[in-house]
Amino acid sequence: MLSLTLLLFGLLGTVHFLSRGSIRTNLSTSEVNKAAGPFDALLCVGQFFPDSVEGIEEFNGYIEGRSKIPMPTYFIGDYGAGSPKILSEALKDPSNKGFKMEGLRVCDNLYWLKGSGKFSLHGLSVAYLSGRRTPSGTQFGTYSQDDVDALRALAEDPGTVDIFLTNEWPSGVTNGTTSKALVEISDSSGSDPTVSELVTEIKPRYHVAGTVGVYFDREPYANIDALHATRFLGLAPVGNKDKQKFIHAISPTPASTMSKTELSAKPPNTTLCPYTNVDKAAPPDGATKRPGDSTSESQYWRYDVSKKKQKHGDGGGDRLCFKFVSSGSCPRGNQCQFRHDEEASEQYSRGVCFDFLNKGKCEKGPDCNFKHSLQEEGDRSASRAASSNRSKECWFCLSSPNVESHLITSVGEYYYCALAKGPLTPDHVLIMPIEHTPNTLSLPLECEKELERLQSSFKAYFKKQGKEAVFFEWVFKRGSHANLQVVPIPSSRASAVRDIFNLAADKLGFKLTMVKEGRQALRTQFDRSCSLFYVEVPGGDILSHVIEENEKFPAQFGREVLAGLLNIADRADWRNCKVDKEEETKMVERFKNGFQEYDPNQ
Repeated sequence: MLSLTLLLFGLLGTVHFLSRGSIRTNLSTSEVNKAAGPFDALLCVGQFFPDSVEGIEEFNGYIEGRSKIPMPTYFIGDYGAGSPKILSEALKDPSNKGFKMEGLRVCDNLYWLKGSGKFSLHGLSVAYLSGRRTPSGTQFGTYSQDDVDALRALAEDPGTVDIFLTNEWPSGVTNGTTSKALVEISDSSGSDPTVSELVTEIKPRYHVAGTVGVYFDREPYANIDALHATRFLGLAPVGNKDKQKFIHAISPTPASTMSKTELSAKPPNTTLCPYTNVDKAAPPDGATKRPGDSTSESQYWRYDVSKKKQKHGDGGGDRLCFKFVSSGSCPRGNQCQFRHDEEASEQYSRGVCFDFLNKGKCEKGPDCNFKHSLQEEGDRSASRAASSNRSKECWFCLSSPNVESHLITSVGEYYYCALAKGPLTPDHVLIMPIEHTPNTLSLPLECEKELERLQSSFKAYFKKQGKEAVFFEWVFKRGSHANLQVVPIPSSRASAVRDIFNLAADKLGFKLTMVKEGRQALRTQFDRSCSLFYVEVPGGDILSHVIEENEKFPAQFGREVLAGLLNIADRADWRNCKVDKEEETKMVERFKNGFQEYDPNQ
C-alpha cells in the first residue's frame, strides 16, 4: 500500500523553511522533516508572503536559490508584501506554460496553486481554492466567481477528493461540535459561506484552512450522499503568541485505493454535517455579473417552484441533487439536503446540461456537450421530429437559429467547416457533420470519405505555411453535436506532439493507446457506449483513450495540451480568446481567402 506523509502548515505574514528571522520558535520544517519525516510534501494555507517589506529579503533568499526548500511545498495564500512581483515573474516562467493545475513553479520545490483546481499528489486527489473573498478584485490574493464555478464543476466528477485546501474557514463549521478545545470563534470573522457551499459539494476526506488565527481539529462529520466522513482542520499562524498548533502531519491512504468498507468507516465521535443550515453565499464581492445571471430570463426556470414536480429531498432549497437528476433516485431519500426534481431528471435524460438546470446557465459555452434549453416531451429515439427539435436548439446545427453563421468557412454534402469560437490560434478550425450526431466515427462510409478529403486539404494548406495539422475529437457518449478540431502547429514542433500528449496523459494518470492503422481502425474499434478521446498527430498515427464511466477526464484536454506545446497557456481556456463579431468576420475572410484553392467544397 502507498506510504505517504504530508506536512500541513498554517501561515500568516511569512513562511520559514529554516528557523530564523521573526519566527519565535526553534522548530523549522527542516528539523521536523529530519526528526519526524521524511515527508513527501508540505501544504500551506493562509497568507504565504510577508506582512511587510522587511521580510522580503529573507523570502527572496529562497526565490534566488541562496536558501534551499527541503521538500515540495504548495501554497494557496497568494497575498502579502512582495507577492505581485514574485508571482508575476512566476507567470512568465516558460516552465509554467500549459495546463498547470498541479501548481506553477516559483522556485525549486515551491509551487503556487493558482485560482482553483484539482490535481493528483502521489495518488491523493487534492482540490484547492486560492486567495480570499475580498472586494479588491486584484490579480493576486483573491478568488473569483469563475474559480468557484470551476470547483463546482469539478465536484461533479466521479471519485473522492482526499484533501481540500482553502485559506478561509467555512461558515458554520463549529455547528454541532462538542469540542472543548474551541474556546470562542466568531463565525463572521475569517469564515466564508462560499467555502461552506463548496465543501458540501466537494465532500473531501480532509478540509484544511487557515486565517482565523486558532487551531481547531473538529470531530469528523458525516457527508450527505457520500460514504465517507470529512475531517476539518483549522491551523493557527506560524509563531503565534498563544503557541497554538500551526503544523500538523497526516498520512492518508488515497481513496482511490480503498475499499468501500474502509472508506465508509466512521469514528464513534462523528457528528452530522454542520453546514445544513448555513445561509447561501452571495457572489464574491466585486464579481461581475455574467450574461444569464438574471432570474427574469425565461430559461431560468428553476426558481419557478409552481412548475416543478418535487419528490422528497427538498430541504436544501433550490439546489438540485445531482444523484437524483442523473439517475432518478437518491439513497438519502427525504434526508437529502438537495432538491429531488422529477422534471429536471427527465430533462437531464433528454440531454439537457445539469448546470443549466441547476443554475440557469453554463459557463462552458460551445464546449459543453449538453443542451442548454428545455426539451419537449415525447419519444427520445432518433426520429425525424426529435432530430428537428434538437437541431433548432443546437449551436452547431445549420438549421438552428443559434448557429453563428458568420464563422462558417465552407459547406459540403456531409460536413461543414467553421473557425472556432475563441480560437487557440487564428486558424483553429472545427469540422462538423451537417447531421446532428454525437461523433464523427460512426457516420456512414460516404461521410468518412468526405472527411478524409477535408483532412487532406487542411494538411496541404498548412504545410505550405510551414505548419502541420493536429486533429482531435472528444467523443462524449451523451454528447450532442460532434466537432473534429483542427489546430496548426509549426513544423518544427511536429515531432514533439506525440511526446507531449503522452506526458500530459501520464500526469493525469492514464495511458494513450497507439492506433497505427488510422481512423479506419479506430472506427472499427469504437464502442458507442463509451466516451473516447483521440488525437491524430503529424504523420497520421492516432493516440486514443477510452474513458471509463467513473473516470475523471478533462473535456479540454486536447486544447490544453496544445496550448502548452505552443507556449500560449493563457489561451487554453476559449473564454480568454473571444473577440467581437466584427473581428471574427475579418478572421473568417482571411482564412477563406487563403484556403480557397485547397477547399474541396469550392
